Amino acid sequence: MAEEGRGFDKLSQVGALGISSYRADFPGIGDWHYLDTAATAQKPQVVIDAIARAYGPDYATVHRGVYARSADMTLAYEAARRRVAKFIGAASENEIVFVRGATEGINLVAQSYPEKGRVLLSQLEHHSNIVPWQLAGWQVDVCSLTSDGQIDLDAAEAMLTPDHKMVSFAHVSNVLGSVLDVERAATLAHAVGAKLLLDSCQAIPRLGVSFTNLSADFAVFSGHKLYGPTGIGVLWGRAELLDAMPPMHGGGAMIDRVTFERTTYAPPPGRFEAGTPHIVGVVGLHAAIDYVDSIGLDAIHAHETALVAQCRDALRSMNSVTLYGPENSAGIVSFNVEGVHPHDVGTILDEEGVAVRAGHHCCQPLMEYLGVDATARASFGIYNGPDDIAALVRGLERVRKLFG
Repeated sequence: MAEEGRGFDKLSQVGALGISSYRADFPGIGDWHYLDTAATAQKPQVVIDAIARAYGPDYATVHRGVYARSADMTLAYEAARRRVAKFIGAASENEIVFVRGATEGINLVAQSYPEKGRVLLSQLEHHSNIVPWQLAGWQVDVCSLTSDGQIDLDAAEAMLTPDHKMVSFAHVSNVLGSVLDVERAATLAHAVGAKLLLDSCQAIPRLGVSFTNLSADFAVFSGHKLYGPTGIGVLWGRAELLDAMPPMHGGGAMIDRVTFERTTYAPPPGRFEAGTPHIVGVVGLHAAIDYVDSIGLDAIHAHETALVAQCRDALRSMNSVTLYGPENSAGIVSFNVEGVHPHDVGTILDEEGVAVRAGHHCCQPLMEYLGVDATARASFGIYNGPDDIAALVRGLERVRKLFG
């Protein structure tokens, strides 16, 4: 693994559009043209090794055992919490709640935030940032998008009222790759007394962020999109907000004292982590953060930005292809081929060894807004390079020949 701070040099030695030597770190890639990182990232060997150790010679429960290995695993678990806090710019490790993924994190806030009312979403939100608010009984308002697929913050400003208790926006769209102006979104929310929650699943693997400095109030992300394991994610919330929220789940580990008459709860983050946690997932997430940090998010973002530009230029030259989203999208390019369903596009590309996502991407309201049933989506990661774009173009040429 590269030493911290040397990642940009390692990428730049082969050029921003070159295949970096990091590709060899991912045993699941080989000669496969994997362009579905926005769905889930492939795992580097260091993460796989960390998981194997955690399930093998290091394995024990946490927060319970008095024997040495349990104490050691507890130290590793809480060290991961501190690592996450540092990585995302949290004020304290106690602002880091381990959850199953971003979906559970949003559900937790939607259910537990004490001041329910109106929530403002946008037209591009993932279903996981729509359904939880509906289930929890919030009144949902929706702001529109700009012509190039950004959340229209002018429209949001016009819609916001003191009845809005929450604004919940995608930090980076999983379909369009558009990047939210977080500072302005926070200013608008706070001006009416609302809080800002960020769905940062696509932002965390691509953009260096400090949520405290960005003036957000809550943020969520999933480990498996950050080159880590599935089944683990993070809810970050400002300490005073978490302290005012009751737990969503009850059970062991999240209590202060239990009687049959009354139960009192542990302070955050413990009160939100009922039951035996995903110990190995937390250890794997720590390893993934170390790996990404060793390369540098600035280097990763520059690499993906260059790939997006090359991909959009290549697809734009094909007159039967429609592109969606802004030119400066973060690591994601969605498109359609005229007269061909995205599922057919994805199937033919798979025959060419190219993996893309095809469908509504858990964004059915956005598809309706765009006037399509689905799109194909290419999304990039550390391991991608120009050969992946060339393979995508070759596959699309075959699609055009097969469908005339």
